[in-house]
Amino acid sequence: MTMRISMRQLAAGLAALQLVTFAQIPVAQAAMIDTPQVLQEHRQEVDRQQLRAMLDDREVQRKLESLGVDRAQVEARIDSLTPAELAHFNQQLQEEPVGGSVVGIIVLFLVIFIITDMLCATDIFTFVKCVR
Repeated sequence: MTMRISMRQLAAGLAALQLVTFAQIPVAQAAMIDTPQVLQEHRQEVDRQQLRAMLDDREVQRKLESLGVDRAQVEARIDSLTPAELAHFNQQLQEEPVGGSVVGIIVLFLVIFIITDMLCATDIFTFVKCVR
């Protein structure tokens, strides 16, 4: 009889241990990812890397310094571009002639900065007022 009680206690203890063990495991959420979505995400990262690489150009760095814009701010802005802004930006860069002017690229950066200042996303230029 004591053997039966100790088996019940052992079974109850093991059941409680199993319940505690499995209650702490998070449930995995899996979903199918389609190929165009993966390619778009990869393309966005490649586009961001290309923009960062343009910042390595000495002429671009001099122009940004003369305008009082820090490289870290530009990189942060590149990282925060939405996919639509990034696609629009890269489309404009592709339309530039080969060996196009660096000034055109910088003006494009400045336009994006002004737009984000107007949308209250950044506060780089003091002369741009937030629309809110």
